[in-house]
Amino acid sequence: MPFDTSKMSWVRPPENFSVTADKIRIKTEPFTDLWQRTYYGFRNDNAPVLQLSTKEQYFSFAVKTHFDSKRRFDQCGIAVYLDSENWLKASVEYENGEFQRLGSVVTNHGYSDWATTDIDASIKDVWYRLSRRGSDFLIEYSLDGKNFKQMRICRLHEGGGDIRFGIYACSPEDSSFEAVFTEMDLTECVWKAHC
Repeated sequence: MPFDTSKMSWVRPPENFSVTADKIRIKTEPFTDLWQRTYYGFRNDNAPVLQLSTKEQYFSFAVKTHFDSKRRFDQCGIAVYLDSENWLKASVEYENGEFQRLGSVVTNHGYSDWATTDIDASIKDVWYRLSRRGSDFLIEYSLDGKNFKQMRICRLHEGGGDIRFGIYACSPEDSSFEAVFTEMDLTECVWKAHC
């Protein structure tokens, strides 16, 4: 299944971006984020997301991200954005000069969670792979584009029908950076059924 960037559509397009057949570039805008309610209490739903729509119940989507983030919470990665209260994302969020947080957020019915692990701040390239089996999703990451490791298995309660999936980038604080997405690939589902 070839990945066709011309069929992607924006949820809140950023002011500064470019999309070609093999590369997507986003310059983030300050105070943009995706988060709903949990713990912090606030809601933020203004990050740009670029997605494909599909009815396919079983597939895998992979992409390489390159980023030069420098401010706390700067992030870019993959997303399944259904609406403001139902979505998931996976990314690296900058924390400081020593470490950043490789993590994922799943939001069901307006409540977000956040699962993370710390990685070195020198890492500026991460590959992600999103696999779908109905309403269930597997999120994986790789530091070399070949060896993928599981980040989480999760469910979107409203994710059983048509969905939209793709990439996003944002800067929750007063900052901006460039995120570059390449090596986009759409294949049959590599996440095998549990036997």
